[in-house]
Amino acid sequence: MLGNLIGPEIRELIANRNFSAIRQLFEEMPAADVGEVITDLPEEDQAVVFRLLPQDQATEVLEYLGPEEQEHIIRNLGNEEAARILNDMYSDDRTAMLEELPAAVVTQLLTLLSPTEQQIARTLLGYPEGSVGRLMSTELLTVRPTWTIGQVLDHIRINGRDSETLNVIYVTDDGGRLLDDVYIREFLVRPLDTLVGEIHDNRFTALRATDSQEIALNLFKKYDRNTLPVVDSGDRLLGIVTVDDMLHVQEEVATEEIQKIGGMEALDTPYMQTPLLQMIRKRAVWLIVLFVGEMFTATAMGFFEHELEKAVVLSLFIPLIISSGGNSGSQASTLIIRALALGEITLRDWWKIMGKEIAAGFALGGILGAIGYTRIMVWSQFSPTYGPHYNLIALAVALAIVGVVLWGTLSGSMLPLILRRLGLDPATSSAPFVATLVDVTGLIIYFSTAVLVLRGTVM
Repeated sequence: MLGNLIGPEIRELIANRNFSAIRQLFEEMPAADVGEVITDLPEEDQAVVFRLLPQDQATEVLEYLGPEEQEHIIRNLGNEEAARILNDMYSDDRTAMLEELPAAVVTQLLTLLSPTEQQIARTLLGYPEGSVGRLMSTELLTVRPTWTIGQVLDHIRINGRDSETLNVIYVTDDGGRLLDDVYIREFLVRPLDTLVGEIHDNRFTALRATDSQEIALNLFKKYDRNTLPVVDSGDRLLGIVTVDDMLHVQEEVATEEIQKIGGMEALDTPYMQTPLLQMIRKRAVWLIVLFVGEMFTATAMGFFEHELEKAVVLSLFIPLIISSGGNSGSQASTLIIRALALGEITLRDWWKIMGKEIAAGFALGGILGAIGYTRIMVWSQFSPTYGPHYNLIALAVALAIVGVVLWGTLSGSMLPLILRRLGLDPATSSAPFVATLVDVTGLIIYFSTAVLVLRGTVM
């Protein structure tokens, strides 16, 4: 990490009070890299280094720091300096920072904002958590359809520095209703006396401020956009959402799904910032559910107690059987959950998915069953472990593996679809949950198959 490389150098410069060298070191460094360096510094040095940054750079760097570093630095800045930085931040980045800070700190920081910026901040924080409104930036340029391109370019030159992006210019009527979004290149390649109304076609895609961030993410992917406008119920333009915000949403969604697939509740905060008791609670619930589920494994084995007494050799293959079913179920579950998340499949594909997974289950079970059969047959040529009826035992194990793998594949693929149909999160059908389900049912399939194949011999 960059912080580990130059951190010692920064600390030495601070100790020697060589602040001009620190300014020079950070002068040409990207804001993201400066943020990484500051994060890796001891807490007492973070505010010192941050104060040395020019105001424009400090505003940008603050966006790349974690909540703890942001709170620490803001607390160590004077009210005047903190107010300048907070007022200069883009509204969406400021909202992202404020929603991670304690309520008392947020209340204090809001008082440092100008009346206009305070109103914007309160409005954005007033939208539901996880909504597009929380991601929205209000810094954008709007033009009227009656303007000429020359007027538009003059407007951009005068006001463009305050806009988060100039890739897209928004056309609105006098009431603020969005009429169209036009790429900047359309203004650059046409005569200066062309009217904006001659360019726009009233065809655009917009988000509602109350839409979920997942809806926004899907629209960005579908239309391959870098920016999307946000409107209210009357189509009045409220702000924009940019692709950098969507990258953070994508990361959060993927992290949540991965944590759920791992068999736990998703964490609300980064790992290092999650209190120990909260982490235990998030992990304990599913562990208890899975533990109770595994208890049925002992119940299933008890049901076939007499069969085990007659053919103790069957117990040797229990780990093999249940792991094969659990692994195949986990594979299928993971594939379907991810396909649902990416929109590759829908509930309408239910029967196609079932047919495909049945075929895959038979094929995979057949491969593993053949390997298991061969192993038992070959081993029996050198060891009497499996007794005189080793060929029937090999057949029973092979058939059971086919059945268990087929059942595991089918369970793992169908359970996420069932949960989606019930309006629940498919990620909750995590791989450990599917594996536990298949463990119990796999034993029933195994012993039932063994009873049928070995009846009249060892049973």
